[in-house]
Amino acid sequence: MNDMPITVTSPLLPPLDEFVPYLKDIWQRKWITNNGFYHRELEKALCNYLKIPYISLFTNGTLPLMVALQALDIKGEVITTPYSFVATTHALWWNNIKPIFVDVEEKTGNIDPDKIEAAITFKTTAILPVHVYGTPCNTDAIQTIANKYNLKVIYDAAHAFGVEKDGESILTAGDMTTLSFHATKTFNTAEGGAVVCQDEATKKRIDYLKNFGFASEIEVVMPGINGKMDEIRAALGLLNLKNIGQAIDERQKIATKYRENLNNISGITIMDNFFNIKSNNSYFPIFVDNNEYRMNRDELYEKLKSHNIYGRRYFYPLITSFPPYRDLPSVKMNDFPVATKLAESVICLPIYAGLELEDVNRICRVIK
Repeated sequence: MNDMPITVTSPLLPPLDEFVPYLKDIWQRKWITNNGFYHRELEKALCNYLKIPYISLFTNGTLPLMVALQALDIKGEVITTPYSFVATTHALWWNNIKPIFVDVEEKTGNIDPDKIEAAITFKTTAILPVHVYGTPCNTDAIQTIANKYNLKVIYDAAHAFGVEKDGESILTAGDMTTLSFHATKTFNTAEGGAVVCQDEATKKRIDYLKNFGFASEIEVVMPGINGKMDEIRAALGLLNLKNIGQAIDERQKIATKYRENLNNISGITIMDNFFNIKSNNSYFPIFVDNNEYRMNRDELYEKLKSHNIYGRRYFYPLITSFPPYRDLPSVKMNDFPVATKLAESVICLPIYAGLELEDVNRICRVIK
């Protein structure tokens, strides 16, 4: 038996010999940060690849959420999902905004538009949905509600780099969209992130906010923070962008192999493959029915680990179970049955460019 460990993900990295010339150029320029050459080049390249009008790069994926809320002057209450990474709601907490949680759709894990309207109060100012596992939210339904109640919409698209619906980027939905370029993501700059917005004036405001509020060398126009991406990570991003198409193709082959192997196993559910969606296959979650499958989710998780296969229970536990949020009224009044079911049954299986299909077969043999 092959006992080599298989991790849940592995970072996309360019050939080192291709990165070295970029580093030498950065060393010669001696311009390491503050909107340098590679920073500007990556913003242009990302706008072109992602089919978006404007993007502003950040040093990680959490600061874009925090700055987007500031840029839109969001206050009071924001409706969001309990089924996400904690950064989604931590960004609200840091802005002194109260998250109002509603349940999710079982087929996608995304916020359920049918649950949003009942949660709106006179304090509600925005909706913060998440494109879970890269599957697009029902953006039309969410926007209809936002328009009816004059709410802003900020999408957390940490999983959704390059995802398209009916041939159009999902990153242009809502008022703003944020991205993560963390090492675990489909596209990475080691650490990094971005805000996607719709017009030049908004991008300028975001760029002020991520650079201490400086409008010029001697003029500060707002109380900003330091969220800038440096030149080294921007250069890494430019190189990774050259390879992203091949990397996504490899992920697609892995996802297809999983579906072929696991589709008809009693007690294992796989999320639908939406044919109008250009997916990046950022994750491959399976859901274990504790009554139908021969063991419960946590037993399967440990069984995989015993074979040196490291999946991840993502997202588990729910955000609403953590101390900053579990005593909020919207949590005490709801038990979020769908999100709870997903959280207690999910395992994200290994998927990344470079994972051999024989290793995928090995994973599936353990599950079978």
